[in-house]
Amino acid sequence: MVIGAQLFTVRDFAKDLNGFSETLKRVADIGYTTVQVSGTCDYEAEWLRDELNKNGLACVLTHTKPQEIIENTETVCKNHDVFACPYIGLGAMPGGGKVTDEIYEKFVHDFKPAAEIIKANGHKLFYHNHAFEFTKSADGKLFMDKLLEEFPPELLGVTFDTYWAQFAGADVCDWLAKLKDRVECLHLKDMTATFNNKNRMAPVGHGNMNFEKIIASADSAGAKYLLVEQDDCYEEDPFDCLKKSYDYLISLGLR
Repeated sequence: MVIGAQLFTVRDFAKDLNGFSETLKRVADIGYTTVQVSGTCDYEAEWLRDELNKNGLACVLTHTKPQEIIENTETVCKNHDVFACPYIGLGAMPGGGKVTDEIYEKFVHDFKPAAEIIKANGHKLFYHNHAFEFTKSADGKLFMDKLLEEFPPELLGVTFDTYWAQFAGADVCDWLAKLKDRVECLHLKDMTATFNNKNRMAPVGHGNMNFEKIIASADSAGAKYLLVEQDDCYEEDPFDCLKKSYDYLISLGLR
């Protein structure tokens, strides 16, 4: 398994191409060789290819705008070919941070055909979970379970987010076993608590989650890329948080 950086962590530094270029350099200087592109400014595929090559980085996953995936699927695939990215990611189910039966049914209607086209073009669509997928639909099933029933593994991978699964009260390791052969990419994100009983995100290895156990479960599930993400770094510098996570994962023998 390879350690990577989810650039959403440092999105505030990549709001224009100059900042994006500098961000890639700083991430590479920490030691990362793999990234997920998400939350940055717009870019041309050729520009990204050249910047990745300049910094010795590989992009293995993106978060791509939902409408682009639906309406311009072939073009999205061709652009990912340019910078040699195998996985096309969706940040969430469109619906404003919630899911209902109607939102779920529209998601299947819109994205299943796109997933077929993506597969035919040699790529794979990936879905990133939050907590709401672990709520139940009208038929009593978890929406996450319904996704797995509707989309076979060759059509849909899951960028399993450890923090949001834990936040939802799900057993992270049990779900990794359930997602075997779908979790080529994971988001590693730790959780800690405050004195007023609020959850906070933390650099990997600096919170309360058992990442040695989680990483062993991820390995058994067929994970390839462990992508460090921290949506909110609070008072800390996001690059420092990325380095703390990197150093911890290196201490476990990962690279």
